[in-house]
Amino acid sequence: MISLKDFFSFKNNKAFWLNLIAMPIVVIAIIFGVLHWLDIYTHHGESIIVPNVNGLPLKQAENELGKKNLRSVVIDSNYVKGMPAGAILEQKPLGGAKVKIGRSIYLTINTGEVPKVSIPDIIDNSSFRQAEARLRALGFKLTEPEYIEGEKGWIYGVKYNGKELVSGEKIPREAVLTLCVGDDELKGDSIQTDSLSIKTDKPIVDESWF
Repeated sequence: MISLKDFFSFKNNKAFWLNLIAMPIVVIAIIFGVLHWLDIYTHHGESIIVPNVNGLPLKQAENELGKKNLRSVVIDSNYVKGMPAGAILEQKPLGGAKVKIGRSIYLTINTGEVPKVSIPDIIDNSSFRQAEARLRALGFKLTEPEYIEGEKGWIYGVKYNGKELVSGEKIPREAVLTLCVGDDELKGDSIQTDSLSIKTDKPIVDESWF
C-alpha cells in the first residue's frame, strides 16, 4: 500500500518540476510558431494599392493587376458607345484602394456590340404620343412620322430601314425608326380627289353646232 509520504514524494523529483516548467514554454512556442506561419501564409498586415485599370484593354488590365499579385475576374459586360470592345468599364475594388496580396479584382468590360431591343406592342395598340415615349425610353431614335389613311394619331406600323417590323422583333438599340401614323384627313382628301376625277372624266360636249 502506497503511503501518503510516498504519494507526495514527487515534490523532491527535479525531473518532474523541470517538465512541469517546460510544458507551458513548449505550448507557448507552438502557438507563436502557428501564428507566425499564418502571418506568412495570409500576408497578415501587408497591403498593396490597387492600380486603376478603367479604360484599359482587358489583356493590359490583367497584366497590370498581375504585377501587383492581384487576380482579375470578369463578372459582367455592358455596352458604351465609342468605347472599344474589351475595354474595362468598371472595377471593384476601385483604383487606389488598399487590399491584401492575392485579392480578386472584379471587372466589367465593354461588349463592343450594340445590344438588341424588342419592339414593344405598339402597332395598332397605341397612340403616337404613347408610342414615341416608349420607343425613346428604350433608346430608339425616330424620324418624321409617315402619315397614312386611318384614325388620327393611331399607330399602324413601325419601319426600320424601310422594312415593316412586328411587335417583339429585336433590332439594335439606337436604331432610327419611322412610325406609320393614321390621319383621317387623308381619307377625305382621297374622296375629294376621286370625285374630281369623276367630274373630269365626263366628256365635254360642244353644243355650238346644234
